[in-house]
Amino acid sequence: MKCATFNILHGRPVRAGRPVPLPDAAAQELLAGAFASLDADIVALQEVDRFQDRSGRVDHAAVAARVMGAADWRYASTLHGRAVVGKGWVLDPAEPGLRVYGPRSGVEAGVPSHGVALVTRLPVRAWYVRRLTAAPVGLPLRVAGRSGLTFVPDQPRAALAAVVEGERGPFTVAVVHLSFVPGWNVGQLEAVRRWLAGLPMPHVLLGDFNLAGPVPWLLLAGAAWGETARRGGHDSNWRDLARTATYPAHRPRVQFDHVLAAGVPRDAVRGIGTPLMPVSDHRPLAVELAL
Repeated sequence: MKCATFNILHGRPVRAGRPVPLPDAAAQELLAGAFASLDADIVALQEVDRFQDRSGRVDHAAVAARVMGAADWRYASTLHGRAVVGKGWVLDPAEPGLRVYGPRSGVEAGVPSHGVALVTRLPVRAWYVRRLTAAPVGLPLRVAGRSGLTFVPDQPRAALAAVVEGERGPFTVAVVHLSFVPGWNVGQLEAVRRWLAGLPMPHVLLGDFNLAGPVPWLLLAGAAWGETARRGGHDSNWRDLARTATYPAHRPRVQFDHVLAAGVPRDAVRGIGTPLMPVSDHRPLAVELAL
């Protein structure tokens, strides 16, 4: 089974450090090609758009599900309104909360939005979602397409999880895109760990954590240290399944994208890949698992 995490940068290619706007059909074709070449059984997506002008008004999660031949999928959005290139977000005051869309949502449902998605070829027993509040402060950041530093306020986020039916029984897979604010993202990661503890083991947690290198694994392993496995004799210790740089895509130097697992033996990993894609400033991180 191949699991992958991919921050798709709202489905746009990057040229000379800038996201490139594309016509509707071209945007959808380019993104569909990326998903097809990734060819994963479970894909966790971040920076996912739905009906945004900047990304060709494409429903990214639905495109991924169609290309993958998915058995099921969900898209969770916490930022609603239009992303105006060069001006930031024009938020919709009528949509302040968390929304979840899936195969039955229909193209007419909902306003333009932004969030995370989880797409799977394996059947799903149950879906779960948890809102993660925004940090009260923002930070000056380097933003693709802008020179120098740009002050960016934090945004609310979501953790999305599915209890998936595997060949050897159910397991839980989840996607997150954590805050870029130091310390706040650590608190969010711990909140997600506690939330997942109530769902069936093993656990596979994927996403862009905005935490570099071994830091997420060290945080989760430290929090879980000394705990006794309570479900079916599984090993509850968290492990980092892939240690490799994923950002920036053209010359990766830092790992912000992670695949962590609890209750998965060390020898379950059969392969790791970070292929260069035609979209995004991140490379996807794919892990072959015997699970």
